[in-house]
Amino acid sequence: MKTKKIKVLLLIGFMLLGTYVQAQTVQAADEEIKKAKEWISTLELKDGEKENRLVQVVSTHLATVKNWHNSHPFSTVPAGINPLDGKPLSDLHRQIIADSAIPSTVHQDLMSGLRKDLTEEQVAMVLDKYTIGKVAFTMKGYQAIVPEMTAKETAEIQKLMEKAREHAVDYKSMKQISAIFEIYKTQAEQYLNNNGRNWRQMYNDYAKKVKAEKAAKKQE
Repeated sequence: MKTKKIKVLLLIGFMLLGTYVQAQTVQAADEEIKKAKEWISTLELKDGEKENRLVQVVSTHLATVKNWHNSHPFSTVPAGINPLDGKPLSDLHRQIIADSAIPSTVHQDLMSGLRKDLTEEQVAMVLDKYTIGKVAFTMKGYQAIVPEMTAKETAEIQKLMEKAREHAVDYKSMKQISAIFEIYKTQAEQYLNNNGRNWRQMYNDYAKKVKAEKAAKKQE
């Protein structure tokens, strides 16, 4: 008799949990659809069918990334060391590892869905929404730090930042997105070093310049 009661209570518990999870999923879907609509509306496509398809593509991707992230916490990755520097993996590193295991089809579906209805320039505009304009922001930083940055240097670093942007859209938090950009920024700085520049020296010179400008303003 006691066993039967326990089974009934467990069944009720699972039913309630199912209802709660379903409610949470619907709420999350509403949030992602709202965000997708806001992003796509900025393109001013003036084509309802196309807009609806794109909203579906973006909201599905946002929901899938969020659900994967929530169901794969950093604790699913064993604590260990970063083989590049021997330092312990941070919680952020472990979360990035967990999220990077998301099936590649999730990214492929996003990109193919966007390119079906948009030009490459418009696709870039949508990806900028995911990454809050980090490509332009980062390029502005490089142009300020690198003296007389050449057209070739600009093009190569721009290409790397655009790769960073596309890579970063499959991650949930801005901390993760920034960490993905750091991977490509390291590559950009290596490119500069390999082509006659000294990144560390340029950065130090820029930091001194900014410090001097701030000091001068205080004296005004």
